[in-house]
Amino acid sequence: MKNFILLYITIISVFSFNSYGQKNKITSADKKYDSYAYIKAVSTYERVAEKGYKSEDMFQKLGNSYYFNGELDKAAKWYEELFKMNPNQESEYCYRYAQSLKAIGQTEKANKMLETFQQKAGNDSRGKLFEKNKNYLDQIKANSGRYKIEDAGINSKYSDYGSAFYGNKLVFSSARDTGSLGQRKHTWTDQHFTNLYTSDLGEELTPGKVNKFSSKINSKFNESTPVFTKDGKTMYFTRNNYLDGKKGKDGKRITLIKIYKASFENNNWDKITELPFDSDQYSVAHPTLSPDEKTLYFASDMPGTLGQSDLFKVKINEDGSFGVPQNLGAAINTEGRETFPQITDENELYFASDGHPGLGGLDVFVTKIGIDGTIGEIQNVGDGANSPKDDFAFLIDTKSRRGFVTSNRDGGQGYDDIYKFLETRKLVCLQELNGTVTDLNTAQALPDTKMSLFDSEFKLVNIGVSDAVGKYKFEVECGKTYFVRAAKPDYVVKEKMVTIAKENGRTQLDIALEKEVCKVAIGDDLGKCFQIKMIYFDLDKYNIRTEAALDLEKILDVLNQNPTMKLDIRSHTDCRQTAQYNQVLSDKRAKSTIAWLVKNGVDPKRLTGRGYGESQLVNNCGCEPTNKSNCTEEQHQMNRRSEFIITAL
Repeated sequence: MKNFILLYITIISVFSFNSYGQKNKITSADKKYDSYAYIKAVSTYERVAEKGYKSEDMFQKLGNSYYFNGELDKAAKWYEELFKMNPNQESEYCYRYAQSLKAIGQTEKANKMLETFQQKAGNDSRGKLFEKNKNYLDQIKANSGRYKIEDAGINSKYSDYGSAFYGNKLVFSSARDTGSLGQRKHTWTDQHFTNLYTSDLGEELTPGKVNKFSSKINSKFNESTPVFTKDGKTMYFTRNNYLDGKKGKDGKRITLIKIYKASFENNNWDKITELPFDSDQYSVAHPTLSPDEKTLYFASDMPGTLGQSDLFKVKINEDGSFGVPQNLGAAINTEGRETFPQITDENELYFASDGHPGLGGLDVFVTKIGIDGTIGEIQNVGDGANSPKDDFAFLIDTKSRRGFVTSNRDGGQGYDDIYKFLETRKLVCLQELNGTVTDLNTAQALPDTKMSLFDSEFKLVNIGVSDAVGKYKFEVECGKTYFVRAAKPDYVVKEKMVTIAKENGRTQLDIALEKEVCKVAIGDDLGKCFQIKMIYFDLDKYNIRTEAALDLEKILDVLNQNPTMKLDIRSHTDCRQTAQYNQVLSDKRAKSTIAWLVKNGVDPKRLTGRGYGESQLVNNCGCEPTNKSNCTEEQHQMNRRSEFIITAL
């Protein structure tokens, strides 16, 4: 895999050999290594090593050269020699060796090496991730088997990678030799520089004939990983530091990579400019746009990077200017490589990483970005899309669940190849969480209620509003706990918790909102203002319990605030027990309620009341004459109620 896409940082070291001739060869190789000419350098290293010469420094460079180029089976060979020579290597080599071992199927040995890495690395997030996810292979297995994958039909014997949708076309990068006499090769890969190519997409997103993209975009250096705005008028793309015939270099005279912007005018791409946060001193690459196109995500090794390359985001202002790039943080970035971000219209972020536990090399991972920008759970998308080699540049159409992924897995046609896939099931089990928002007292639907969905840690996941009939819905993950908050002017904000079942389906959560100010008139039940449905008494008793006193304090306060208000207190029972018994019991409870209020300072002239027993049932749950009923406990509960009817104001 081309190193410039992965934003590597070169490790510089010096060799020491006895043979003068060998020293000359090594010195030559060092220079090539330090100038990123990995392919030619590794040939020299290998020839020297095959003659029996041993050096930690040489084995490190041999391993790194193959590791950085994605040939992990060969990297494993030389890292093995390195650890045989000296097992006490720096943590970074432990990690690279473990990744290489996984690529050749030596998982148990890889896990032991990861344990060594974790002990050495201390605070390194990759070690913590491994420690936290020791059963990561089980998790990956659970996520596997979801892809039907095949060659995309557009690959050459060279490197073909990365892709983007552009209307009904696929745009991708390729190092294929188109026959130009001036075609140049890149010293990192010994392949031609890449240009952008395009292919019409047919049924089932099958690519057709391949053509070169705009000659205004393609240059004599590398172009890759474009992204297009929905209106097709703006594109962002990656290119070597080259503009208007001028090539930029860093302090070591190395030409890095930048993100450029172009506009589609007069039927061609024009006005190519570099982004303001590009630099000659670090690389910026692989742009992708948020669904609202107000945020640009990218990969970089700019100052503030946690690892070898990190994912960043930057705000696109209304006037077309840019904010200050922000690192996505340790929730997603590791000390390893995070690169090739791709965001879907469902706000899912797919990216490649060798820092999160995977199958080997770069794996594709996915996370959900919350509406407040928070990063959700990071998951390996599983075998199929991923392999023991490098897998990256994951692109999916969320409607058809078809897409493309790049890999240098075994069996390909070239250095990197583009594969098309069909995702047969989503990674996560999803449910629809829905419900109706109503007025607590009137049961009328409340449209235009602001609805907010929070996860179990109260991170905002989504927002919405109830429709014309008070209904709302959210897409949620199975088995998780959420909090739903409803807010509407003149109502008290209410939040309810709900735990979603562990299988696909729907979960209903209705929410009734209470008015902030309860407006009452003569004849209204004051108890409804405070959701007082009944005053609780012990079975067959009429003395005031603690729970009853709490509700009566609310009534007492209203009476104290409204000295002219008068109440008629009515107590009702269900039909169980005899009618005569219920009449007597309810009358005693009404009088006991009045006595409590009088004892606490209310003028008895303001209070009347009596018990009605089972004479005013609110449903058909009568028991007479048999004193039996088939009603449920919930239905009987509706009849056991206390009322505080306002008779004067």
